[in-house]
Amino acid sequence: MKRGIWLAVPLAVPLAIALAFLLQLAFPARACCPAPPPGRTVINADQTIVILWDAAAKTEHFIRRASFKSEADDFGFLIPSPTQPELNESGNDAFPFFVTLTEPEVKRVAHFSGFGCFAQKGALPAAAKDDVCAAPVRVLEEKLVAGFKAAVLEADSAKALVDWLKENGYAFSPEIEAWAKPYVEQSWKITALKVAKGTDRKESKDVGAAALRMSFKTDRPLFPYREPDSKDAGEKLNRYGRMLRIFFLAEARYNGALTKTGGWETNVPWSDKLKPEDRKKALELLKLPESTGPAEFWLTEFEHNWPYRVAPADVYFSPTVDQSTVRRPPVISC
Repeated sequence: MKRGIWLAVPLAVPLAIALAFLLQLAFPARACCPAPPPGRTVINADQTIVILWDAAAKTEHFIRRASFKSEADDFGFLIPSPTQPELNESGNDAFPFFVTLTEPEVKRVAHFSGFGCFAQKGALPAAAKDDVCAAPVRVLEEKLVAGFKAAVLEADSAKALVDWLKENGYAFSPEIEAWAKPYVEQSWKITALKVAKGTDRKESKDVGAAALRMSFKTDRPLFPYREPDSKDAGEKLNRYGRMLRIFFLAEARYNGALTKTGGWETNVPWSDKLKPEDRKKALELLKLPESTGPAEFWLTEFEHNWPYRVAPADVYFSPTVDQSTVRRPPVISC
């Protein structure tokens, strides 16, 4: 059986895990939970995410750039959220825009020597509503969005979720059940996404889809950092490394933490307020109304060398005491 490999590839950083194509691993994908067809391999490498936090509305807009490579004809993954998300297509062009905003200043000098599913939305028919509400897994919404077949799920147990995945062509391993258990116990919703290649693209490894935006209510902004236990996959993959890059927009400078004592080692190369015209452009590229979020945006860029290991929790963000600006060192150009 041909084995498929899934890669989430960001715009801002190079693909650093090409050699992972040589590895035959069961479920080494990270950041969300991979759910490929049974018998297929999935690998997730670097990722770039945009998070826009609207503190007044207690709403997070989570945008993940869609860029994948796969030898499988289709594949899927699961993303948890505290409440039912609203799913919409976002803009891929927002990612290079943020890269431009946070790139180092170039200082020129005269001379410087010495350095050389199908779309269906709305209420269920009355006859079917009682049956669905009684089911151990309830499909809250099915939607074709941004090139994804999306199903927003509510499950009574992790086992019921795994059974649903099995019946719908996703992976259903014990690792996925263990990953899902704390989310299901807290009544989080699970968005199951499936990307399918068109019939004219069967021979290509490239998969075309637009960036997907998930907007949901939450008391605290978060990044779903927990992943399934990949057993010995992490030991093999850590030699290649991967990068997680998050562009975080809010009313102030924020920091992220895995636990009350921190535990999320990250680098902040850039953090500052955006100009009004840059705020307007960012919302336009993200396909969000101009009234979204605070009147003044503060953008913080996080860089995290993401190890392939089971995490103790998800990453939660909160305003930091240090509200000073951060910029990349300038680049000297002769």
